[in-house]
Amino acid sequence: MTNGDRWPNDARSCVALAFDLDGPTGPQMIDGSIWGSPRRFCLGGYGPFRALPRILGILARFQLPATFFVPAWVVEHWPRECESIVGHGHEVAHHGYMHECFWDLTVQEQHDVLGKSQAIFERVLGARAVGFRAPTGDWHLQTPRLLLEHGISYSSSMRDDDRPYRHVINGSLSELVEIPARVDMDDYSCFAYFRDPDFPPGQDRIASYRLTLDNWCREFDGFHEVGGCFTTIFHPEVSGTPGRAIVLEQLLQHLTGQAGVWFARGGEVATWWRSGTVAGGRTGARR
Repeated sequence: MTNGDRWPNDARSCVALAFDLDGPTGPQMIDGSIWGSPRRFCLGGYGPFRALPRILGILARFQLPATFFVPAWVVEHWPRECESIVGHGHEVAHHGYMHECFWDLTVQEQHDVLGKSQAIFERVLGARAVGFRAPTGDWHLQTPRLLLEHGISYSSSMRDDDRPYRHVINGSLSELVEIPARVDMDDYSCFAYFRDPDFPPGQDRIASYRLTLDNWCREFDGFHEVGGCFTTIFHPEVSGTPGRAIVLEQLLQHLTGQAGVWFARGGEVATWWRSGTVAGGRTGARR
């Protein structure tokens, strides 16, 4: 990474903290089976009801910005909690309506989900979202075009780079910026566990808190070394329990203890990347 290609304020790396506030949405809500299993609903409901205020408090203590990707159904049913995210200075972005798999949707169905979600965001939160994270980490080939048509200017859905890039749509470099995430920075891969059957799908036993924290810190150290954009796929219902919240605090202590880090919301990262002029760097598509 050259000196002319650094992040704002001459920072070496970027941290775009991100949380997926799924609530009880997902396949079981889409097929209706969740209504026959109160414990499954309660597991998801723990996120906006109890864990979110705890996470907002932690972020406030560290004075760090974050982006919350939230299904519009959750915005509808926990409006005050979602309003509190904005009230704390964070960004709220799209995550489907009921956490749908966009790969399984037709172009028209995707169009309907995005339109319905934007209307809910505007009605409840007072503004349409500019960010999007594919609920299942994949999408249809037409999804990038649809995102732009619905006013979405960035995505954090792919897993294919250490730094942002602009999507190529119909052979041309578009204004849609991708902020890639990594599955090993998804707290579900470490901490998700439920019994009979496993729900949400996860390992049969949770990972060690100490080793997980060490892994996350070392991953950030690598991103900082190469000048990357470090983002997370954390879920309040997973990382917002009392014990795991301590792990989150320790991770944030590590991140803020390193000099030369730019902490930003997803929309800010996308705006800066889109405005860059470095040849083959910030303005280019993924190489």
